[in-house]
Amino acid sequence: MTEPLRIVFAGTPEFAAEHLKALLDSPYEIVAVYTQPDRPAGRGQKLMPSPVKQLALEHHLPVLQPPTLRNEDAQAELAALKPDLLVVVAYGLILPQVVLDIPRLGCINSHASLLPRWRGAAPIQRAVEAGDSESGVTVMRMEAGLDTGPMLLKVTTPITGEDTGGSLHDRLAEMGPPAVVQAIAALAAGTLDGEVQDDSLATYAHKLNKDEARIDWSRPAVELERLVRAFNPWPICHSTLNGEALKVLAASLTEGQGAPGEILGASKDGLIVACGAQALCLTRLQLPGGKALNFSDLFNSRREKFAVGTVLGQTADVQ
Repeated sequence: MTEPLRIVFAGTPEFAAEHLKALLDSPYEIVAVYTQPDRPAGRGQKLMPSPVKQLALEHHLPVLQPPTLRNEDAQAELAALKPDLLVVVAYGLILPQVVLDIPRLGCINSHASLLPRWRGAAPIQRAVEAGDSESGVTVMRMEAGLDTGPMLLKVTTPITGEDTGGSLHDRLAEMGPPAVVQAIAALAAGTLDGEVQDDSLATYAHKLNKDEARIDWSRPAVELERLVRAFNPWPICHSTLNGEALKVLAASLTEGQGAPGEILGASKDGLIVACGAQALCLTRLQLPGGKALNFSDLFNSRREKFAVGTVLGQTADVQ
C-alpha cells in the first residue's frame, strides 16, 4: 500500500480555508499549515488568527507563521517537513524559487480568475468591476512570477448582473476546492500536463483600497453600478450627503440627467442620482452610526435628508 501524499498547505483568508477543508476530507496527509502572522482586527485591534489558522488548530495541525520565506531558517523548516506537494491559496507571501523547489511534486496554486486574466491580489472584485461575463478558478503550477505558471485545470462560472464581490467570492470558494483535489490526484498519477499562459492576454488585479471606493459621480452610471457590486462587502462604495458619510451597498441603472451627484428624485423605489452619463438608483444605503438599510426604509423615516437638488460627494472620512 502506497503512503498518502504529504501535503503542506499555505493560505490565509476564508477562501483558502474552504480549500483546506476539502483537503482535510481527502485521502492526503496534511503535515503542516502555513499562514500569515496574526493581525490586529476590530475596534480593540486585538491580534486575530486567520481563518486558515483557526481551522488548522481545530484539527490539531501544526501551524507555522513566518513573516517571510526568504531566509534560510524558514526554508530549512519547510524542507524538514519533507512535503510531496505544497498547495498555496491566497497565502499572501512571495515564494522564492528555492521554496518552490522543495516539494517533490512542486507547488500548485488555486487562483480565483480565469488566467492569464486578472493575475494579482483582487481578481474576484476586478472581474465584476470590469463587467466580465465569466470568472472561475485556475489551478496552476507555481513559478517565481506572479500567477504566471502553467495552468493545470480550470472551472468557470457566469458573472450575472446581480453578482457582488461577495457572492462571486462565495461561489468560487465552493468551486475551487474540488478542482484542487482533482488536480492533485491527476498530478500524483502523472496524467496532468500544464498549459503555458499567453502573457499577451494578462491583466493585473490591483489590491483594493478605500480611496478608490469613493464614488466619482462624473463617471458613467454603468461603471459605478459595477463598482458598487464589486466592492460589496468590502471596501464598500461611499460618498457624502450634506457633509456626512454615505455608504452605497446596492444600486441599479436608471434614466436621468443632471449635475454629477445631484439627487433627481427619491421614492420607496430608491434614490435617483445623476452621473456623468445616465443615473443610478441607490437602493441600499448606510448612514453614519446606522445599519445598512433598503432605501424604502430610509425614505419612510428620513426622507427630509434626501431633498431633490442636493448634490452628493462633499469630502468626508469614511470609517
